[in-house]
Amino acid sequence: MVRAINTKKVKIQEPKPDLRVVKEVKTKPYSDIDLNNWKDYSHIKTDTWWEFASRDKSHGHSNEYHGNYIPQIAQQLYERFTKKGDVVLDMFLGSGTSAIEALNMGRRCIGVELKPEQVDVVSNKFSQKELVTDVNLICSDSANEAVKEKIQARLDIMRENKAQFLVLHPPYDDIIKFSDRKEDLSNCASTEEFYDLFQKVAKNGYDMLEKGRFAALIIGDKYANGEIIPLGADCAAKMREIGFKMKAVIVKNMEGNERAKGKTANLWRYRALNGGFYIFKHEYIYVFQKV
Repeated sequence: MVRAINTKKVKIQEPKPDLRVVKEVKTKPYSDIDLNNWKDYSHIKTDTWWEFASRDKSHGHSNEYHGNYIPQIAQQLYERFTKKGDVVLDMFLGSGTSAIEALNMGRRCIGVELKPEQVDVVSNKFSQKELVTDVNLICSDSANEAVKEKIQARLDIMRENKAQFLVLHPPYDDIIKFSDRKEDLSNCASTEEFYDLFQKVAKNGYDMLEKGRFAALIIGDKYANGEIIPLGADCAAKMREIGFKMKAVIVKNMEGNERAKGKTANLWRYRALNGGFYIFKHEYIYVFQKV
């Protein structure tokens, strides 16, 4: 018996080519946010009301220094307006919030602080290696024009011509006395003197900031002699006089960064009712761009 040979041809199916288009990463010159995947950034605030239930005390942050701003502000601003490796310049370093969060997010920081004892405290929050490569602390008067040479020397070490982001979180005039030094903005003899010194600090920061990059002013208002003193709006105006372009006015609730306010809430309610004013529960974050 002769068996028939099956000569039927089997058609091999070629895999279909993947016709999906891979989009290139689309970013702004000042940010790592991929705008082609903008829906992935729901954690980034884009409105002008910021509310935080409590202060972030993780990853090196604490609340031992009265008057420091909460880390969530830095987190929001850095991701929105900086890229990894960028240098943040803080002209009122205080407890080091700007520097701590810069390292947490892969940025670098130069911080100017008036009080040498406070510089020592902040230094102890970083390793010796970090103080060489990623964090530079300067003990100086941020309103003195000579501070620019010190900042430039640190930028040279970091192989940068200018800083890429500027943070200004000054004392709210004389509400809290941070030292007995005459250069301290919290010791100004008048609010007008405070404005003048603040503008000098802001100008120094402006000069050390890269063109096209952003700055943030974190500040609140105060009551004095039976009236509200609009420190925020007035300091923002000083920055516009320097040449900054205002990009946003953000209102942030203060409940996340106040300490022991609840113990005196009833007293403040009485004072408000008696004095005809309202109790502050907000502060401002003004965002500017150097054009």
